[in-house]
Amino acid sequence: MILVFGSLNIDLVAQVPVIPGPGRTVLAPSYQTHFGGKGANQAVAAARIAGAGPVRMAGRVGRDGFGDSAIENLRTNGVDTTFVVGGDEPTGCAFITVDQSGENAITVASGANLTASAGDLPAELFRPDTVLVLQMEVPFAQALAAARRTNTASGTVIWNLAPVPEKMTREMVTEILAVTDYLLVNEHEALDAAMAIGLATVDYEAAAADLAKAGDLTCIVTAGAQGALAVTADGTRLRASALRITPVDTTGAGDTFAGAFAAMLSEKVPLQIALQVGCEAAAQKCLKPGAQTGMPTRGAISSLT
Repeated sequence: MILVFGSLNIDLVAQVPVIPGPGRTVLAPSYQTHFGGKGANQAVAAARIAGAGPVRMAGRVGRDGFGDSAIENLRTNGVDTTFVVGGDEPTGCAFITVDQSGENAITVASGANLTASAGDLPAELFRPDTVLVLQMEVPFAQALAAARRTNTASGTVIWNLAPVPEKMTREMVTEILAVTDYLLVNEHEALDAAMAIGLATVDYEAAAADLAKAGDLTCIVTAGAQGALAVTADGTRLRASALRITPVDTTGAGDTFAGAFAAMLSEKVPLQIALQVGCEAAAQKCLKPGAQTGMPTRGAISSLT
C-alpha cells in the first residue's frame, strides 16, 4: 500500500514570455487551472503507475469549491481520499508562471495544508507493506510523526526533501535521516541537506554519498536531463538516463518521479528499474502542461514492457 501524506493545491498557471523578476510585470494571454500540491501530485503519479494495491492520500483541504474539486480529481485518478480532511482554512493554491523554454516559478499559498495532522491517520494504515511518501509542504512535526509510526510498523519511508525550508536546521535534517529509507532530492536539495548537517561536499554526487552514509539510507538525486542517481549506504551507485525531450512544462516532473518510484518500491522491483521508470515517467510528464495532466499511465512506460 502506498500512503501519501502531504499537500493538496489548486494550481493557477500562466504561460509568459519570461518569468518576471522583482518589480517587473509581464502579461499572459490567459491562465489555466490545474490540480496540484506535491502530495496530491505524487499520489496521482503513483496511482497511474501502480500495478497493484491501493494508493491513499492523507492531508487537509478547505471546505470550499477548490477542496471539493481536489478530492474529486483524486478519486477520478484512482486515489483513495478517505483520509483527506476538510478544515476551516482555505484549500492551498499555487501561482505558477511558465516561460517559453518550459522553466517555471511557483508561489504557494499553503492554506489548509498547514493544518495537516498525523493524528488523522489511523493505526491500521501503518504496517510492514506501507510505503509512506512525504514532502515538505505540510508541518514538519506532523510528517516526522507519520514517518516514525511507519518505522515502528516496519514500513518504508520515502522523504522528498522539497521544497527546502528557508531555515532548514541541522536538527531537522538529522531527524529526517533517522526515519527515512529513501531520501529523494534534486541537485540543489542534496547540497542544501549536506551543508545543513555540516558536510563539506563539492557536488551533488558527493553530497548524496555523504547523506546516504550519514543516514544509513539510499539517497536518490534527480538531475533533470542528466537522469537520476542512487547512492546506497555502502556507497554503491546506480544511474538511470533521462529521455531526450523538448520540454513543454517541467511543473510536477519531480513529483511524477517520486510517485512512479514509490509505485515501483511497493512492487519490490530492483532499484535500477525503479530509477528507470521514475525517469521515463518524469520525462513524459514534461511533454504536456500542468502538474498532473501529462502524468503517464503504466501502459505508456516502456521500462515496464
